[in-house]
Amino acid sequence: MSYNSRITGVGSYVPPQIYKNSDIEEMMDTSNEWIIQRTGIEQRHWVDENTSTSDLALEASKIAIKDAGLEASDIDMIVFATLSPDHDFPGTGCFLQAKLGIEDVTAFDIRQQCTGFLYGLSMADKFVQSGSHKNVLVVGAEVHSKGLDKTPNGRAVSVLFGDGAGAVVVSRTEVKDKTKDPHIMTTNLHADGSYAKELWVAAPGSAVGPDRMSHALVDEGLHFPFMNGKTVFVHAVKRMAETLMLSCKEMGVGIEDVDLFLFHQANLRINSKVAEVLKIPEDKIFNTIQKYGNTTAATIPLGMHDAIKANKLKKGMLVASAAFGSGFTWASGLWRY
Repeated sequence: MSYNSRITGVGSYVPPQIYKNSDIEEMMDTSNEWIIQRTGIEQRHWVDENTSTSDLALEASKIAIKDAGLEASDIDMIVFATLSPDHDFPGTGCFLQAKLGIEDVTAFDIRQQCTGFLYGLSMADKFVQSGSHKNVLVVGAEVHSKGLDKTPNGRAVSVLFGDGAGAVVVSRTEVKDKTKDPHIMTTNLHADGSYAKELWVAAPGSAVGPDRMSHALVDEGLHFPFMNGKTVFVHAVKRMAETLMLSCKEMGVGIEDVDLFLFHQANLRINSKVAEVLKIPEDKIFNTIQKYGNTTAATIPLGMHDAIKANKLKKGMLVASAAFGSGFTWASGLWRY
């Protein structure tokens, strides 16, 4: 027997400390005008020294579980998307499981960076459809601030990223009318590893010499992220537009039928260009990059929660989402909220 799934709960959390562009101008030898012009970012949230990725995830998860009308004990799987884990191992999903106080629940991490949430949503949907699980917690959470080069050497990348967490509960549902009933309609996942080194962190790792980490690697700055911005921009626009069209075609809907677009928030210029290519009206796109920067795997659920609170996302709406990131990976999804 095959089942359907739907998003029953949404939650998010960002650390309280805000860093406006003016707060990092001297730190990185940049300017508010430069950052806004090139990215659209006005501020970001960064954690204090004692806060971890699973701490942020816990707060977002509690809100999502409550929004779904469930208890933590009702969750039977955790899918945790992050590139900034609490520790190298075990997976951060295990730390989150313990903090939620639930035992003997499937928990695994996925490393799909900016597309992590959509990859996780697709996995949750498939597990629920199979009948093996009823309520899956999908979390995207990141603490970027502890891994950024906050000097002028790193400004091209470091101004982009913020910390935060978003979570949804994906639950089994019955769909009688596919044109009205809330459910996840489709997801499409893609990757092209030939571009892996255009956006990556080289160290630590098993491919960098005799040691996973060394003073020499640190001295070279290989533990900080590197990005070929122009290549990422071109591919992001192309791939996000392609996969959005694919998801809509699969479900027999047009771009014009979508009520709200929740794009990954990497750069406001990318989202504007995708909208231009697909002729999407600005009032159908909900952007949060100006407030949070790029929170990678947390971005889409964080934006979803903000859209709900702003009354931009309402029950029954048709939602389309797309993301592009390191790997290269890209993904899209279509669901009725």
